[in-house]
Amino acid sequence: MFEAILSKVDHTLLTPIATWNEIKAICDDAIQYRTASVCIPPSYVKSAKEYVGNKMKVCTVIGFPNGYNTTACKVFETKDAIENGADEIDMVINIGWVKDKNYEAVKNEIAELKKTCGTRILKVIIETCFLKEEEKIKMCQVVTEAGADFIKTSTGFGGAGATPEDVQLFSQNIGEQVKIKAAGGISTLKDAEKFIELGAKRLGTSRIIKLVNNLEAKGY
Repeated sequence: MFEAILSKVDHTLLTPIATWNEIKAICDDAIQYRTASVCIPPSYVKSAKEYVGNKMKVCTVIGFPNGYNTTACKVFETKDAIENGADEIDMVINIGWVKDKNYEAVKNEIAELKKTCGTRILKVIIETCFLKEEEKIKMCQVVTEAGADFIKTSTGFGGAGATPEDVQLFSQNIGEQVKIKAAGGISTLKDAEKFIELGAKRLGTSRIIKLVNNLEAKGY
């Protein structure tokens, strides 16, 4: 059971006070427990990729955590991350544009970053805690039309994380090629199992490995 859950985990450390020794530690854990990836700040991508080599995929975040960078800035961040060795990209949408109903701009930005990613996986964080249900449904359509690989619930820094209701809503409204990443607030193995049961193919969390080892699990 644990192996099936761990294989879907993006083992995450995105706190602003994360140190290189802490990044190395989660890389070691990810390799040992065979998680899907490590998800780390952009400034550590080059060092982390050199450290893990082909043993583990390195994921990083773009426009994080607020999403209101310009598209040009996000494209530059993405190119820089890829040059440094990033295998996967998790981008934050411009939430203000969603509130403005400027969905075309959101779609174009996602499409531009997917073009920059090429064959690398692009996950789109829509920060569900800030959106109304109709906005979440619209973003499922926008992410699908833009050609992204995943829709992701949360940054973990917005006040609330993934909920079963949001993952279920995603599964009912995304296109066939789009997968779901539930992230933020996954505090028990039961939570993880529930999200997977509802259709999540990735889990963004720092807690799962601690929970597997019966340790106190705090954080993202």
